[in-house]
Amino acid sequence: MKNLPGIPGTCGGLLLRVGQFLFAAASVVVMVTGEEFSSYTAFCYLVAAMGLQFLWSFGLATLDAYALLIKRGLRNPVLVSLFVVGDWVTATLSFAAACSTAGVAVLFDNDLGYCAQTHCRRYQISASLAFASWLLIGLSSLITFRLLATG
Repeated sequence: MKNLPGIPGTCGGLLLRVGQFLFAAASVVVMVTGEEFSSYTAFCYLVAAMGLQFLWSFGLATLDAYALLIKRGLRNPVLVSLFVVGDWVTATLSFAAACSTAGVAVLFDNDLGYCAQTHCRRYQISASLAFASWLLIGLSSLITFRLLATG
């Protein structure tokens, strides 16, 4: 179990973290380039949650890159438990933000017919990117939890 792909301090772990922060950053950029996103709480929440996701994942990607550079693993049980808790918190926030944004976008598109007046495609793309980031953080959290449990 010690050689799971994607554990902290490996190339797989670095790729997971890079994917997380790139999708989170793309979600924020797509959302904030819309004119009216700040008028809706769900969209502001997505920007805040993806901003936190970006910071967390970027920090851990930097730590993974450093571990690869000095050729040391990140398997300290205290450090891994910190990764697990941080991943679970950010995964929960990211999932809630992506769901709320997708719900409002569906409401606008299907029920209210606001898509002619608003940027529905932009909101839908931003929610999709947030879900992609959440999938990667969820995978990462499961891998680190498994590492902690077998550690």
